[in-house]
Amino acid sequence: MANQPAKTRIYQNHHLDSTRWNWFKPRDNDIIIATSYKAGTTLMQTIVANLLFPHDDMPAPASDLSPWLDFRLFPLELTLGQLEAQEHRRFIKTHTPLDGLPYFPEAKYICVSRDPRDVFMSLLNHWGNHTEAFYMAANSTPGRVGDEFPRFGGDIKEMWRDWITRSWFDWEIGGYPYWSHLSYALTFWNHREMDNILMVHFNDLRADLDGEMRRIAAYLDIDVAEEDWPDVIRRCTFEEVKKNPSKVVGEGISFAFEGGADTFIHKGTNRRWVGVLDEEDLALYEEAMAKLPQDFRQWLERGSQAGMAG
Repeated sequence: MANQPAKTRIYQNHHLDSTRWNWFKPRDNDIIIATSYKAGTTLMQTIVANLLFPHDDMPAPASDLSPWLDFRLFPLELTLGQLEAQEHRRFIKTHTPLDGLPYFPEAKYICVSRDPRDVFMSLLNHWGNHTEAFYMAANSTPGRVGDEFPRFGGDIKEMWRDWITRSWFDWEIGGYPYWSHLSYALTFWNHREMDNILMVHFNDLRADLDGEMRRIAAYLDIDVAEEDWPDVIRRCTFEEVKKNPSKVVGEGISFAFEGGADTFIHKGTNRRWVGVLDEEDLALYEEAMAKLPQDFRQWLERGSQAGMAG
């Protein structure tokens, strides 16, 4: 038997409450989309939604169909009720690492990750556009464990230093004031040989969306008619999503972000950190990355191009 995952941690802070999974009742073929943050979560929700609804007949925006179960600000009974009422194949979003999740052999896990430097740049837009209402909810909703979610300070160098060197959870590498991006995908990487865990990299989605979507469909045992593929792929391109982001993330996002869905779906590009992070910043990055297994580090930075020349 493969090295089966086990829940050994509890993740609770201003955003997360991993114990909410204790009340989840899995179904055969549930899909669990697992990311740290800003690594391709919404893109993967969009891909899975369009594979499940290949004729552009989704009953709601992708992120509404795929609730974030461990998000503590939304009442658990409503999230569970929504999932229980769904008759289509379910796809649930989580930001809890695998060592904080109950393991369901009947589910299919998709872990999406991205170069940490690109994640940080995207996180600046995300954190920097939070509304006052969101800060109030994060810090005032009963049940918060630990300190308040801090305000966006605007000093990129200071935020980078905190994010790459400080941890909210003491067993992780970096991630403050959220949770670790560096450690997150490693919890799945360590079980990547399992038949129901798929590792996907943001770089590969951007470089070969067609090929990656076909790989994901095969993994999920979803058959899409060949004549439908071009339109299914087109609907998942960043350019198409950006035209009408509310079709993907819904209007409810405006509670959390100034500018709503259009702010949340930002640039989707890589290497914006070049010219922003200086030598001192990148030295801290090297120190943090040196704590990771070498093969995982290469994949985290480059995806399927890891180990290749160039």
